[in-house]
Amino acid sequence: MSDTPDPLSSRGRRQALLRAYWHKNLLLMGGCLTLWALAGLGCGVLWANWLNQWNLPGTGYPLGFWFAHQGAIIVFVLTILFYALVMNRLDKKHEVELARLLSEGGPQ
Repeated sequence: MSDTPDPLSSRGRRQALLRAYWHKNLLLMGGCLTLWALAGLGCGVLWANWLNQWNLPGTGYPLGFWFAHQGAIIVFVLTILFYALVMNRLDKKHEVELARLLSEGGPQ
């Protein structure tokens, strides 16, 4: 016998739901980490000299300098907020799908 459950069984559907949930979570984490790296390393270090040709409106600070000292932190906090909001929505959707599966007599 194979360890792989029948995809039509309730156990197979539950595992498929869990895999889909984890896949969406990994995609979201990858996107958030990419954004964080681009803001922190890219704008704050790698492209700082190029960004310094512009000033942050109302402050006179060069944009690359601002990203290195404040902008990357703000982007990081907003990225965490975005991740939390999207994961809350994904968790609720996943809970509904699992509850529906369990109401059909699926595995506990």
